Amino acid sequence: MTQEAHVSQGPLTTEAGAPVADNQNSETAGVGGPVLVQDQLLLEKLAHFNRERIPERVVHARGAGAYGTFTVTADVTPYTRAAFLSEVGKQTEVFLRFSTVAGNLGAADAVRDPRGFAVKFYTEEGNYDLVGNNTPVFFIRDAIKFPDFIHTQKRDPYTGSQEADNVWDFWSLSPESTHQVTWLFGDRGIPASYRHMDGFGSHTFQWSNEAGEVFWVKYHFKTDQGIKNLTAEEAEVLAGKDPDSHQRDLREAIERGEFPSWTVGVQIMPAADAATYRFNPFDLTKVWPHADYPVITIGKLELNRNPRNIFAEVEQSIFSPAHFVPGIGPSPDKMLQGRLFAYGDAHRYRVGINADHLPVNRPHATEARTHSRDGYLYDGRHGGEKNYEPNSFGGPQQTGRALWQPFDGFTGGTGNHPTPVHAEDDDFVQAGNLYRLMTEAEKERLIANLAGFIAKVSREDIIERAIGNFRNADADFGKRLESAVQALRG
Repeated sequence: MTQEAHVSQGPLTTEAGAPVADNQNSETAGVGGPVLVQDQLLLEKLAHFNRERIPERVVHARGAGAYGTFTVTADVTPYTRAAFLSEVGKQTEVFLRFSTVAGNLGAADAVRDPRGFAVKFYTEEGNYDLVGNNTPVFFIRDAIKFPDFIHTQKRDPYTGSQEADNVWDFWSLSPESTHQVTWLFGDRGIPASYRHMDGFGSHTFQWSNEAGEVFWVKYHFKTDQGIKNLTAEEAEVLAGKDPDSHQRDLREAIERGEFPSWTVGVQIMPAADAATYRFNPFDLTKVWPHADYPVITIGKLELNRNPRNIFAEVEQSIFSPAHFVPGIGPSPDKMLQGRLFAYGDAHRYRVGINADHLPVNRPHATEARTHSRDGYLYDGRHGGEKNYEPNSFGGPQQTGRALWQPFDGFTGGTGNHPTPVHAEDDDFVQAGNLYRLMTEAEKERLIANLAGFIAKVSREDIIERAIGNFRNADADFGKRLESAVQALRG
């Protein structure tokens, strides 16, 4: 769909609505004289221009988005009481934002980096945000390490560039990252487009039904366009020729009427299984093998409408994993627990305390009714209504029913406890399994991608630690990687 035909909208005005007489020449003291401070149109335009950018996201800054629908295709009411999942055929409007993670707002799309996959469901019970990635796992399992991890991916405070020393020093000292790093440097590390990649909720979440029964779930979004990826060589060329390749592809596909879609599925674990499951089911560095908990198809997600204004609807869109609806909630996943705070806090700093009032962020199928007032860009929507609760003036009141079921089974004293370890928990076993699933050609590309980056590290001890993690995952993996790095370093 192309832009609408040009229609006259009347005279150009100032921000206050007054008509503009001359938008080509600033006001001066005579011909060729200095500009006058009384030229308020000039000052207004320059002042607004200086403030057109809000602080970019610290992570996931480079993004694109689109609207669409989610349609339920299977009965999941035995597992959750969420209204938008209550019947087969039910549709819910969605907004999905894709992104890279480490790059800034002006970075190229075709780079080796995880991709954000954040879905906002505009449900009748409020907005539900599922903030995931295109990978089922992550580099770390505890949010306390996240700022340090991202510092290694960003620019070094001395050189101003991303440094291989920093990246591999952190990864080598954080062996839990081995699984995600193996995934990232494999063939799926550089998707050909946002349309040709899968999405995952990544974390474990809670579902609860009308009877209060609890289930742990993982979300999967399987692309209906098929998986397509770029080699390192193809990506290097494309990133230079067309830095906007992913954004352009998504927009133009929707304009052509080729609406991308994903088949949505969930893995469901009865709550009682969690305590004795062979892996810690809340560890973000692990997957649940499909042989243990098969993926059950529950719906279809389709994108069919582009944003009309990228800044207003993509840059100012906000997502928070704390945005739950009745029947869906968090798990004890320590990474998720940290994100419940961090995402909302980031948006309050970046977009403002009233960011939820913006059209892309506010509920579309219901109305937000809170006692929050004032603050930057408050629009006065509440009028003279009372701003406290309880009140006897007809204001909104609590329901008395929690959105999710309480956690239980936790004992012991407070302290800085590591993530609980289960019978077969290991930082390397799933990375090794992933390596052994690869074809010989896939292994060769993985080794080449890793070796090319590790070879840039200046310190031999960091290189040895890094290779050691992959050696622990699989002896052949480590041996071939060591040989490849040595060959590159001479």
